[in-house]
Amino acid sequence: MLILFDHGTPKGLASALPGHTIVTAQSRGWDRLNNGALLNAAEEAALDVLLTTDRRIRYQQNLAGRKIALVVLTGTTKWSRVRLHLERVAAVVNAATPGSYTEVEIPFE
Repeated sequence: MLILFDHGTPKGLASALPGHTIVTAQSRGWDRLNNGALLNAAEEAALDVLLTTDRRIRYQQNLAGRKIALVVLTGTTKWSRVRLHLERVAAVVNAATPGSYTEVEIPFE
């Protein structure tokens, strides 16, 4: 799968996703796009999954009919906590299907 990390997604997650191609919003020049424009650009570029930390995206955007899967990290995005849940994040990403929306809770403690 071709996976897009938004600006808040910990880069270390890439190590938990072998076999996938990871691109960042910044590397594509999309780091200043708002959520709707970012989703459109990602779909136009045939990306499969957006891995984001934006918990509000499901309320700010109409996700019906989207081709891209969204995986949202909720709770904390502090790397010291996220790294303890790499297997869970990888399992959700691996199970993502076009248009799906899944949240992965990362506990603060």
